[in-house]
Amino acid sequence: MADDIRPLPQPGILDIAAYVPGKAGAAGSHAVKLSANESPLGASPKAVAAFRAASEHLEIYPEGSSNLLRTALSDVHGVAAERIVCGNGSGDLLHLLAQCYLGEGDEAVMNRYGFSVYPIITKAAGASIVMVEETDYTADVDLLLAAVTPKTKIVWLANPNNPTGTYLSDAEVRRLHAGLRPDILLVIDSAYAEYVTAADYSVGLDLATQASNVVMVRTLSKMGLAAARVGWMVGPAAVIDAINRIRGPFNVNLPGQLAGAAAVRDTEFTARLKAHNAQWRDWITQELDSNHMHVVPSQGNFVMVLFPDSEHAQLAFDTLMERGLVVREIGNSYGIPHGLRISIGSEQAMRGVVGILKALVQIA
Repeated sequence: MADDIRPLPQPGILDIAAYVPGKAGAAGSHAVKLSANESPLGASPKAVAAFRAASEHLEIYPEGSSNLLRTALSDVHGVAAERIVCGNGSGDLLHLLAQCYLGEGDEAVMNRYGFSVYPIITKAAGASIVMVEETDYTADVDLLLAAVTPKTKIVWLANPNNPTGTYLSDAEVRRLHAGLRPDILLVIDSAYAEYVTAADYSVGLDLATQASNVVMVRTLSKMGLAAARVGWMVGPAAVIDAINRIRGPFNVNLPGQLAGAAAVRDTEFTARLKAHNAQWRDWITQELDSNHMHVVPSQGNFVMVLFPDSEHAQLAFDTLMERGLVVREIGNSYGIPHGLRISIGSEQAMRGVVGILKALVQIA
């Protein structure tokens, strides 16, 4: 029948499970959202001021190359501005990488509990995702390399990883890169780099500026600009050129560009954010790690808490929710039904979470 004839998406699109963000409290409630890894200290005051100033010029198109933002990133991180491309959040850039370098019959490799966006963008490009098991919730270089086939075109690596918080050292990332063919693109997703305190960690800038098949992707969302959607990427000239050819002509809005540049230059605020996170991340880990709960050591601005089983995890989630503390369920989205991901928030929020979970364990 004519009524049944309609535009159809490309094969495989409707087989993709949509990304599920962390829950928030009910509208009008005073619930504390600890489910989205947002900044516990808000945004840099300088970024807020820049955002407000940009609101006076909303009739103007933003500068197409995000030049002001790229210049700030270049100055602070010591990377040539022409090796940087910016996007509408890091997710925009990850989508563009998949569109550029994956197609029908190709494969992309990732670790089992890697960021759940990777399978979505891989399948949307017509390629297949290859999930590789982990060791102690940490990406395993040997297993990743063993999964590479002649069809492999991209290796996705979140470092530190979301939702586990685990990371690979600089030496391990370099070993992974050394084991890949030169036609395979290694994507180092360093979304949580600002929060890392491990001495043997590297954000991936050296590889991204020296190798012809490595890019490093970052975001300003975790630094307090989640609403503005600002991401950036460093890579070889050929990759940057390819991305610039297909990205939207004004893919970073004007308030985002100006607020982003101000946030990047406000290194004092970034240091305060890192110090706050390290203090309460370490504290909640020590307080909750016990025979009844296990906190996986994290280098992000969150911790993953593992319970004896999915029933205990659900009880913990429901109890926290009832008390106005919203954390992240990771059963359906990441296949860890006995775990919860808890963002690092204010001191009051962290003490509240610990008190509730400790009391819950005693009752159980």
